[in-house]
Amino acid sequence: MYEKRIKTYYAGCVRKEWNRLDRDAYRRLEFETSLHFMEKYLPQRGKILDAGGGPGRYTIELARRGYDVTLLDLVPANLEFAKRQIRRARLQSRVPEIIAGSIVDLSMFPDNAFDAVICLGGPLSHVLDRRQRARAVRELIRVTHKGSPLFVSVIGRLSVMVVQLMQFQHEFTEPFFRRHRDTGDYPGTSGFTACHFFLPEEFRDAFSSKGVKVLELAGLEGLGSHHPREINELARNRKRWRVWMETHYLTCAHPSVVGISEHMMMVCRKIPS
Repeated sequence: MYEKRIKTYYAGCVRKEWNRLDRDAYRRLEFETSLHFMEKYLPQRGKILDAGGGPGRYTIELARRGYDVTLLDLVPANLEFAKRQIRRARLQSRVPEIIAGSIVDLSMFPDNAFDAVICLGGPLSHVLDRRQRARAVRELIRVTHKGSPLFVSVIGRLSVMVVQLMQFQHEFTEPFFRRHRDTGDYPGTSGFTACHFFLPEEFRDAFSSKGVKVLELAGLEGLGSHHPREINELARNRKRWRVWMETHYLTCAHPSVVGISEHMMMVCRKIPS
């Protein structure tokens, strides 16, 4: 029902999405914190699936680090852009497959196909049907090799309501607000595309008892969420920034911080059976 709307939205903002993770210090928090946890749990080498990888920001970074990466995304325009960036970076040999597809159906890959799987930036948040989300979780786990890590990030529900309080108070009287508040489902009627926003406990429950062990749950923007001006100003002072980033990594996995963060990341390990 919503897939066409989501594809149209992202086809219209390919370059914006490419630039999003590198626009300023505040936006780099999501990217750098994701890499921080990947550095902690990724194997030294191997095959990685970037599921829902958009225009390829993580694909290219991991390919530069020596991994063999398969990029999968729903939006053909994202994949065409990614191909150009991969050629420009001369990383074609490290990205052997670029595939159009959905995280709900990874049947083109066998079980235990990848030494790690990443699904970052919120692809799972764009699966609005609850049964389809559960299927996507099963598929991501299925193609992850036994004993290997899986990294998934989604968009936080409480964080979105903070944005509405700050900038879009008129939405409180819109029919969709209570639905979004109470269920997490947003139909994509005002400024953003269709999305399911997660509570931390809901996110954890989606992966619990699914053949994986949850290792970490972290807020990617952390305490800095919704403070872009302050974060960007702080980043100009290198000494203070080092202390802040140290503080960020010490606090970003605290449950209260996870709950208010714009994006939250789950790190799991597939249980050998």
